[in-house]
Amino acid sequence: MAIITLLTDFGTSDSYVAEMKGVLSTYAPNATLVDITHEVSPGEVRAAQYILSRTWMFFPEGTIYVAVVDAGVGTDRRVLGATRFGRYFLAPDNGLLSFLSLNATFISIPVLPEAAATFHGRDVFAPAAGVLAKGGSLESLGTAITDPLYLPLPIPTTDGNSVVGEVIYVDRFGTLISNVSPSALTPGASIRVGGVDAGPLRRTFGDVASGALVAFTGSGGTVEIAVRDGNAMRLLGLSVGAEVRA
Repeated sequence: MAIITLLTDFGTSDSYVAEMKGVLSTYAPNATLVDITHEVSPGEVRAAQYILSRTWMFFPEGTIYVAVVDAGVGTDRRVLGATRFGRYFLAPDNGLLSFLSLNATFISIPVLPEAAATFHGRDVFAPAAGVLAKGGSLESLGTAITDPLYLPLPIPTTDGNSVVGEVIYVDRFGTLISNVSPSALTPGASIRVGGVDAGPLRRTFGDVASGALVAFTGSGGTVEIAVRDGNAMRLLGLSVGAEVRA
């Protein structure tokens, strides 16, 4: 039985997600539909890339990932299909799939004239996912390409004895998630975010007092900065792009 995951910025107050699921259920009635999230901030491609990049490996081979965060819908941007790691990915050609690297196999999927210009999620991506779920090949959906838009998430740099990264995502708890790997840090290194000292890496929130900043290795494997029983984004007034220095 095929698994189809959905990641969008559609929210759940409108009918858009249900319409996509209706098409998917029509094409592939036996598929299991899994919502990764529909709460990506509108148009935030980088956030969608981050979420999908830390999610895909928890699903089995053969899973189909549909990611629609697509401010360019209806323009001449391409609709991409890709395969790597024994899995299939469908997304707009806006950098969302850059975490796959150019080693993936990419195709461009044609947009038929009858597709709504503002809802390719329902009229292009969902039918394509349905074809894959029923055993159709990726190659049958479009034409091979070698030049997808490649906009990978930023990587840390070094500055003397410091590792310098940045906040690449903020979760619903206001936790500032960085791109800094703990393995790149010297033991006892002090973490600063936006110039504010968050102390050395701790194990978990309970290692500091309520209301205090805490830096720790998050579940995604990188350094995160939070406030115990609070919201680091609001307390510090920082968001994506803020410097993280160790």
